[in-house]
Amino acid sequence: MTARDIAPPTGKLGVLTPGMGAVASTFTAGVLAARQSGAAPLGSVSQTAHIRLGTRDENRNPLIREFAPLASLDDIVFGGWDPISANALEAARTCGVLEERDLAPISAEMEGIIAMDAVFDQKWVSRLDGARVKTEANMWDQAMALMSDIENFRIENDCERLVMVWCGSTEAFQEPSSVHATIESFENGLKNNDGNISPSQIYVYAALQSGVPFANGAPNLSTDLPCMIELSHRNRVPIAGKDFKTGQTLMKTLIAPGLKARMLGLRGWYSTNILGNRDGEVLDAPENFKTKEESKLGVLHTILQPETYPELYGNVDHVVRINYYPPRGDNKEGWDAIDIFGWMGYPMQIKIDFLCRDSILAAPIVLDLALFMDLAARAGEFGVQEWLSFYLKAPQAAGDVPAEQDLFIQQTKLKNTLREWMGEPAVTHSEAG
Repeated sequence: MTARDIAPPTGKLGVLTPGMGAVASTFTAGVLAARQSGAAPLGSVSQTAHIRLGTRDENRNPLIREFAPLASLDDIVFGGWDPISANALEAARTCGVLEERDLAPISAEMEGIIAMDAVFDQKWVSRLDGARVKTEANMWDQAMALMSDIENFRIENDCERLVMVWCGSTEAFQEPSSVHATIESFENGLKNNDGNISPSQIYVYAALQSGVPFANGAPNLSTDLPCMIELSHRNRVPIAGKDFKTGQTLMKTLIAPGLKARMLGLRGWYSTNILGNRDGEVLDAPENFKTKEESKLGVLHTILQPETYPELYGNVDHVVRINYYPPRGDNKEGWDAIDIFGWMGYPMQIKIDFLCRDSILAAPIVLDLALFMDLAARAGEFGVQEWLSFYLKAPQAAGDVPAEQDLFIQQTKLKNTLREWMGEPAVTHSEAG
């Protein structure tokens, strides 16, 4: 096979995050700590996972970061926008994910990462008050201000390339409207302050117009809009979405494929979460929970294929609940009660209690998406990067067929994409392979 012509990762890579709260500040702190200690960030596939090349007896199994030409952690420059915190250190201390003993050695660097004023509209996140927001009242002017921020950041930090990963809050639920149909209709909507345009959509527009790859870490409508897909193709910029796959949904994409692989039936799956961070406060509003609920509910249907296996998965009660509980902070707890059945229809139950740390699980996803999106851009890719579905709750499809939700198929697709780009054959795990 012939390797893809991929531009080398020379110079600095700027990683911009709309939202510098729990997830973004934890991501930033983890990379800075890794640079200081020399240890690879745990949970990051790009930094700690190996990739098999060729057949098993060839014994070629390099680290992904040594196989693919990824940007170095030492070359990353951090920036972003936040309506609440003044800098990354303040954000980290406010969110309370990390202990002071971990922040102290990197506090000077964290404090030097200044948050730019955000595009913010409380209509979309009713439980938050934005104090550090842009003063432009017109959406078009807000988009131009973001584009100016992007270019200024690029120049001031001497960045060769930029990527943007949405780490902001979940916005209120919405359906696509006529303003989202084309680039022209969206731009007219910006100029006319169309009420169907959310802040996250303004960020995507600004990024794509600036040639900056964009990954959507929330369930908001943004990269999956027709106008944004059109813009990503016109400007030849990669996009990916949506919603970081962290706690409970990660468990679903681990367990559901196993049930299906063994042809065990599913009667019901009840999921409830408690969390007390800013995300939990935002999701306590019904209109914001609706957005997250849609993202979470789609997972099982795609994995289990009830149309193909109606006797096993055609009558599943799937319930998702999220409860805001301030004492828990960022330490989310996800309970799953799963009712399955097997031989001769006899019922069985599975109980899962996942006491996870939401931002600890999300931070390495931000890193991997940033590095892989940068790789895609240097490889000449544009449009939807479906091979990154591995990281996302409601992965965006590149074509008319829904994106794969099975975590293990997603992992194979990710690694085979890297193999293909580097001129290595796909691994099929056949008997001889």
